[in-house]
Amino acid sequence: MTRSELIAGLAASNPHLRQPDVELIVSTIFDEITDALARGDRVELRGFGAFSIKKRDPRTGRNPRTGTSVEVSAKAVPYFKPGKELRERVNGGPLQAAPRKVRAVG
Repeated sequence: MTRSELIAGLAASNPHLRQPDVELIVSTIFDEITDALARGDRVELRGFGAFSIKKRDPRTGRNPRTGTSVEVSAKAVPYFKPGKELRERVNGGPLQAAPRKVRAVG
């Protein structure tokens, strides 16, 4: 799914929202996740997963074309760990809705 497909799907399932508003919502969410990761923060979306940054130490790599050694500097790499509910849904597990609270009337 591409970003534009996500926006089109959300706009179709929420006819009360205008397309530009949906685009702004999606862009804002992605921007906030990106900004948090750039600050070194962890972003957790319950039931979906967690985004974090993993540090990679500097190392000596190898150029696959020439075989020469190349120094690779340290870097930070975005990392995503899927949540339990996402893993279960992807693996065909039971789709369970969140339990609803029942309120007594009377």
